Amino acid sequence: MYLFKQRAALRDFLEQEKKAGKRIGFVPTMGALHEGHLSLVRDAKAATDLVVCSIFVNPTQFNDPKDFEKYPITINEDIQKLTSAGTDVLFLPSVTEMYPEGVNAQHPNYDFGYVETVLEGAHRPNHFQGVGIVVHKLLDIVAPADLFMGQKDFQQCMIIKRLLEITGIPCQLHICPTLREADGLAMSSRNMRLSPEERKTAVQISRSLKALVRNIRQQPFGELRETARNELENAGFLVDYIEIADAGNLQILSAPIPGPMVALAATKLGEIRLIDNMLI
Repeated sequence: MYLFKQRAALRDFLEQEKKAGKRIGFVPTMGALHEGHLSLVRDAKAATDLVVCSIFVNPTQFNDPKDFEKYPITINEDIQKLTSAGTDVLFLPSVTEMYPEGVNAQHPNYDFGYVETVLEGAHRPNHFQGVGIVVHKLLDIVAPADLFMGQKDFQQCMIIKRLLEITGIPCQLHICPTLREADGLAMSSRNMRLSPEERKTAVQISRSLKALVRNIRQQPFGELRETARNELENAGFLVDYIEIADAGNLQILSAPIPGPMVALAATKLGEIRLIDNMLI
C-alpha cells in the first residue's frame, strides 16, 4: 500500500495510473476504522482497478469542539487493517495540507436545499457544509470514477449526491449497506468510546428501529415514533429524533407512501452521540 501525505504527490501518482487505464475507487474516512469501513474497501476493490482510502478528521464538520478533540485516533491499527483489506493507496493529510487557506477562512457555501435543514441538519448546524467542503476538496485531489460510502450515514449520502450534482464532478456514488455487530448495533467509530455498560445499552437503538419497521403498516406513525422514543429514553438515552421519512428526499412522513421509506434515529448515550437508520 502506498502512503501519501501531500496532495500534489498523490494527484501526480493517480494521473499516471489513470493514463495506464486504471479506474479509481475512493473511500473517504475519518479513521478509527472498523469492519464497516473495510467492507467499503472490498466493494471498491470489486468494482474498480485501484482503491484509494483517505483518513482525515475534518475540523469544519464538528459543531462541538469537544467531539472533535475526543474523536478516536488509531492510525497504526488503521494502516494494518487497510493493508490487510488490500487498499492500494492511503491518503493521510494534515489539517494544513487540506486547509492551506486556514480552517476559518472563507469557504464555498453549498445549496443543499431541504435535505440540509432536517434531522442531522437541524441538530448540527453547519455540519453538512463542513462535510461538503472536505469531500469537494478530496474529490478534486483524487478525481475518482467511483465513490463508496456507507448507508449508516444516510443523510450524509444524500448530501454528497447533491454535492455531485452541484459541482458536476463526474463520479458515481455507491451507497453500501450498514454493517452491524452480532447483536445488531450499527458499526461506528464512536462505539469504541462506549463503556462496557453503555455498549450493552446501545443495542436498543437498532431494536427500537427494527420494531418500528416491523409495525410500519400496523400502527399510526405518531404511535410508532412515540413508542420508540419511550423505549430509548427508558433505557437511558437522550433522543434527538426518531423519524420516518421518504427515502428519496427525506420529507418527514405521517403515513405510508408507495415508494421506499427510511426510519432514522439520533441519540446520546452519556457523552456519545449515536445514529442509525433502516430502509423500509
